[in-house]
Amino acid sequence: MRVYISIDAEGVAGISDWEQIRTTGDDYALGRRLLLGELNAVIDGVLEAAPDAAITVNDAHATMRNYPPDEIHGDARLIAGRHKPLYMMEGLDSSFDAILCVGYHGAISAHPAILSHTYNPRAIWEVRVDGRPAGELGLNGLVAAHYGVPVALITGDAATAEDAQALIPEIETVVVKASVSRFAADSLHPRVARELVQAGAQRAIAALPARQLVPVYATPTTVEVTFMTADMAAACLAIRDCAVYPDQPRTVRCVGTDRLAIFRSFVAMIAITRSLVE
Repeated sequence: MRVYISIDAEGVAGISDWEQIRTTGDDYALGRRLLLGELNAVIDGVLEAAPDAAITVNDAHATMRNYPPDEIHGDARLIAGRHKPLYMMEGLDSSFDAILCVGYHGAISAHPAILSHTYNPRAIWEVRVDGRPAGELGLNGLVAAHYGVPVALITGDAATAEDAQALIPEIETVVVKASVSRFAADSLHPRVARELVQAGAQRAIAALPARQLVPVYATPTTVEVTFMTADMAAACLAIRDCAVYPDQPRTVRCVGTDRLAIFRSFVAMIAITRSLVE
């Protein structure tokens, strides 16, 4: 069995401030320790259900170099570093049997959620997929759907679990904290959260054959990205098959049947607009 783990940061127990999850933050050492703890708990859960599983971890947060490779359990492979063509889903292909999304968070436009955003909080105001507000799972799921790989688990706050179940009703969810506001959370103790995450990963892998877990999208699929400013949207018109609404100059629309191509167009938007906010 091959298992793919995409791990973010904002949905990890104990994380409530950007300073904990930025490499330059004054509390980054603490945040890094919390992230590693939940990652290793997930890996332990996978190995309980499938002792011979081959595990690939994609560090999907910020500069994507948040983990000491020699401290990751299970001899897992680690994909780390910036400028990945598939970003949070780099390394995924049809050879994998399951995707586990760890430490994910809510979309800023959907409802209050701790540290909510969609890829770049300084550029993107809202993303809609097939007309519905979407967070990072809704976008990353395009890659999973393209390759036909089940998304078996998501961990994070309650808002994240709610969003995930709307897209994939049978997904295993583990809630490790509740959002008080965008910058405050009521979090489980990290030890308790790790126990729940480990048990959730074990259940998710064990239940794979009985659940329908590949995300389903409309055909053709429509992704609409609303930026903070119209110049950001205009810059994205350099991307093939992307258009701006005449009456909504901040919104870029991509439509197609190739979901991987749509996702790649979205990643290109992130790269293009980053220069406008940094």
